[in-house]
Amino acid sequence: MPELPEVQTVVNSLVKPLSGRKITSISAHWPKVFDNFHPDTLFKKQSQLKIITVFRRAKFIIIQLEDSILAVHLRMTGKLYISEESILPKHTSALIKLDKKMNLIFEDVRKFGRIYFFKNLDIINTRHGIEPLSDMFQIKIFQKILLSKKRNIKALLLDQSIVVGLGNIYVDESLWMSGIHPNSLSYLIPKLKIKRLHQSIIIILTEAIESKGTTIIDFSVNGQSGKYSSKLSVYGRKNDQCLNCKSRIIKLRICGRGTYVCNICQQKYLKK
Repeated sequence: MPELPEVQTVVNSLVKPLSGRKITSISAHWPKVFDNFHPDTLFKKQSQLKIITVFRRAKFIIIQLEDSILAVHLRMTGKLYISEESILPKHTSALIKLDKKMNLIFEDVRKFGRIYFFKNLDIINTRHGIEPLSDMFQIKIFQKILLSKKRNIKALLLDQSIVVGLGNIYVDESLWMSGIHPNSLSYLIPKLKIKRLHQSIIIILTEAIESKGTTIIDFSVNGQSGKYSSKLSVYGRKNDQCLNCKSRIIKLRICGRGTYVCNICQQKYLKK
């Protein structure tokens, strides 16, 4: 599933060409793609919908209209891109026609992706936590969250109601960089290590966005794959040497997810 850097990469590719454009029609090519609305209801009061801008909230691509939003969730294999082609791809789930004969295509092989219609961000905000690249992601707030919860640290970081956008790849990378074992309990992690984790999350997400995300299976934007996969330090490197200590990277099952760990560099914080 695309994580924060991948979703932000898609947003970065769309914000300039979509801002100021007008939507002339919306149609479903997969019946369930529109989760909570019928496209005809969007045009009852007007024949066109103006796009103000495009931005990201959690793992949603937000298309800001004048008095409402369309929220696109890519899920496993969704792709959202602009095309001038008249022939639609085989796996098109939804087609958003724009003025000047442009199309915004939502393509999705596995058909898990969805498009939602909301008046504002309230519903999304109530279900999602802090943006890790925002001013709200302060070390004092982060420390307070971790130390107040007796939870497995990997499970906590994957919880979108606490910190958003950190999927399996970037959690593993951040925990490795900060020297914390993913089976640690959050409230037992020393404050200095939490500070390192906080810094690691920001560094890794920023670098991943600059590399246009990580391509593990089939993620791409406008045909270009993300380049961060070549910079991964621990994820997907089972039996490779740790870049720090040269011991072997192992793969565990934690929170139901494949998890890559260096048992030498990453200290485990548990009750004795």
